Amino acid sequence: MIESRAEYLQYLEADRIALGIKTGTFKTKFAELIYPNPVWNFQKALRKLEYYCNCRSDIISRLYYYYLEYKFRKLSIRLGFTIPRNVFGPGLAIVHYGTIVVNDRARIGKNCRIHACTNIGASRGKPEAPQIGDNVYIGPGVCIFGDIKIGSGIAIGANSTVNKSFEEDNIMIAGSPATKIKEIDISNIIKHLSGQDRNGQ
Repeated sequence: MIESRAEYLQYLEADRIALGIKTGTFKTKFAELIYPNPVWNFQKALRKLEYYCNCRSDIISRLYYYYLEYKFRKLSIRLGFTIPRNVFGPGLAIVHYGTIVVNDRARIGKNCRIHACTNIGASRGKPEAPQIGDNVYIGPGVCIFGDIKIGSGIAIGANSTVNKSFEEDNIMIAGSPATKIKEIDISNIIKHLSGQDRNGQ
């Protein structure tokens, strides 16, 4: 969770790297001006909203926060995202715009790569939602629900249903219901990860 301006800037930079957004050249700045990346704009808006929610409490900042929340909700509806603040750690990469629904009690660690048509939520009327580790790939159409824990370095195959805990790290799970398929090196899937990051360290 963002708790300072320094962390806000760190989250933004981690998200930029995870999304593969290039900066600094005239060409990239011109391309962003003509063809803005809607997902990157959403993630920047999310982090800004988190910063103002968590770190700024003066009257002017609170008024500005409500303005940011209004803009954020409009952008969320346009892109099909229901993603609350303070759920994802740094290094979030939303691969495509399209339906993504996340419960506000869920917690997902750093370097999550998530695809469209994903649902992460509670189950059977209970408030608890999934707790997911670092460096996790979530394929298209995945449903993760209930009071469960998912380890770090895990890849979840497309259209899988995950309704039980998988606390072993560095594995691929898939199916409906999901089962362990094999051990993996997540950096082969989440390409920007270094060797030091693979195990959530």
